[in-house]
Formats: sequence, structure tokens, C-alpha cells
Amino acid sequence: MEEGRFLQWGVFRSLLAILQWWGFNVTVIIINKWIFQKLDFKFPLTVSCIHFICSSIGAYLVIKVLKLKPLIAVDPEDRWKRIFPMSFVFCINIVLGNVSLRYIPVSFMQTIKSFTPATTVFLQWLVWRRYFDRRIWASLVPIVGGILLTSITELSFNMFGFCAALFGCLATSTKTILAESLLHGYKFDSINTVYYMAPFATVILGLPALLLEGNGVVDWFHMHPAPWAAIAIIFSSGVLAFCLNFSIFYVIHSTTAVTFNVAGNLKVAVAVLISWLIFRNPISGLNSVGCAITLLGCTFYGYVRHMLSQQPPGTPRTPRTPRNKMELLPLVNNDKLDDKV
Repeated sequence: MEEGRFLQWGVFRSLLAILQWWGFNVTVIIINKWIFQKLDFKFPLTVSCIHFICSSIGAYLVIKVLKLKPLIAVDPEDRWKRIFPMSFVFCINIVLGNVSLRYIPVSFMQTIKSFTPATTVFLQWLVWRRYFDRRIWASLVPIVGGILLTSITELSFNMFGFCAALFGCLATSTKTILAESLLHGYKFDSINTVYYMAPFATVILGLPALLLEGNGVVDWFHMHPAPWAAIAIIFSSGVLAFCLNFSIFYVIHSTTAVTFNVAGNLKVAVAVLISWLIFRNPISGLNSVGCAITLLGCTFYGYVRHMLSQQPPGTPRTPRTPRNKMELLPLVNNDKLDDKV
């Protein structure tokens, strides 16, 4: 009886964690698209900077004031040698995501983001010369094929938005690769990641946002019929963006790796469906098929990675002995933190 109740509570907790993660993630995406499209606030650098400011304040409150999460101490020298380069890539990743969201539909942008596993594997193989099992390479085929089909059949295709989303995948992959070398020895969760990186990202992006978009923001403020209400919506997206990071921390500790992978791909499908219901961007049948193939490919890729990670040492097809010191660096598992906004 006790075991049954405990199991039911565990399932309910996992379901609740996934639902609130989906809610925050989809809401942030939809609000950002609404800001660019409906509020006519076409300033992705400024939106990203506001998100970083809200995340910096939120992480400080959670760790320092409310003490809901212990602070992971980082050596002051490491903050500049390790955290700052990571923050720079983190900043580029978020900015490119918002830039792509301005020019292409949510459905197309989310599908392209699913290309990240392929770019990560390819860069690790190309830059680090890391070995990957043939099954990993095979699992990437439907992802690449689905992205190609989606791109070719996208009715609202925009080259600039497409390139921004694609380079955003490369930035996410680069962040993962850098984390393996720069953050070894530190076990960051999503809240501590934001605590250290968001302030750096704010400083990095603040001046470019002011120089490139400052005058445009002032003109928009004077011309918009309800500027203060619009600003409240923009800052609320920043608050929700931080809440998304907190929800990631909760869902990681409430689900297994396989559940997280499947839920993550279903989340993309939910975001695509809700965005279509709200913005009514045209989607062809082949485009939907391409999106579905991509998501199934991502699920299969996650399953293959999980199965290979369960193999005991010495199992056939286990990665070979590293050939140099770079391959001996311990890895930091940041797969579950790539969903930060």
C-alpha cells in the first residue's frame, strides 16, 4: 500500500513538473513572438537584454535572499577565464533565438532548434575528434532529413531568420562543447548557471543594444498607442524566462533522462500547435511531416544515447581509448540545460 502511494505520488510529481515546464516554455516563446509581431517591438537585442536583467535579479533572489538553492562557489579567476567565455556564447545563443523568432514562425524556428543534436555531434567529431558509435550517426539521419524537408516546404521562409536559427543551433552546440572543457570540476544546475552567466551577458549585450536599437526603442515608445502596457508585457516575458530556468531545475530532479527527452520533443509539438492556433501561420502537409520526422529523430537520438550510456565498460562498440589529453577532460552533462531562454 505504501509503495503504491509512493509510486503514484512520484508519477504525479513528474507529470506536474513536465506540465509546468511546458507551460513556462511555450508561454515565453508565444509572448516573445507576440512582442515582435503584435506589439511591433522589433528589437531582439533589447528583448534579450531585458531577459538577462530579469534572470540576474531572479537568480540573486532565489540564491541569496530566499536561499532556495545553494550557491556553487566559483573561484574569482575562473569567473573570467571560464564563466565569461561561456557567457559570451550563452548571450549569442539567446540573441540568435530571438532574432530568428522575429523573422520566422514559431513552428519553423522550433523545428530548426531540434537540429542541435546533429550540430553538437558533428562539432565534437570535427573539433575534438571524438568517437561516436554508428548508431549515434544513424539516429541523426531522420533529424537532418526532417529539417531539410521542413525548410524546403516552409511557406513563410525567411533566409535571415533561417540563418539566425541555424547559427543559434551552432551556438548551443558550441556552449555544450565549451562546457566540457571550461566547466569541468563544476556541477552547475540551471539556477547557478543563470546566476553567474546572466550578469556577464547583460554587460556584453547592454552597449550593442543601446547603440543599435536605442533610438528605435525611443521612437517606438512615442509612436505606440499604449507603450506602458506593452513594456509591462515585455518585462513579464523576462520574468517568465527566469521562471523557465527554475522550472527546468524542478523537472530535471523529478524525471528520468528518457522521460525528459521524450517530454522535450513533445513540448516542441505543443509549442508548434499552440503557436499555429494563435498566429495562424500557413503550414503545408509536407511541412508538418518534416517537423514530425525531426521530432521522432530527436526522440530516437535520445534513446540511443541513453542505451549506449547504460552499456558496461568493455562492451563492443564502446568508444575507443582517447588519443590525447583533450579527450581525457571530464565531461559536464549540460544536455538538460540547453532549453534555457
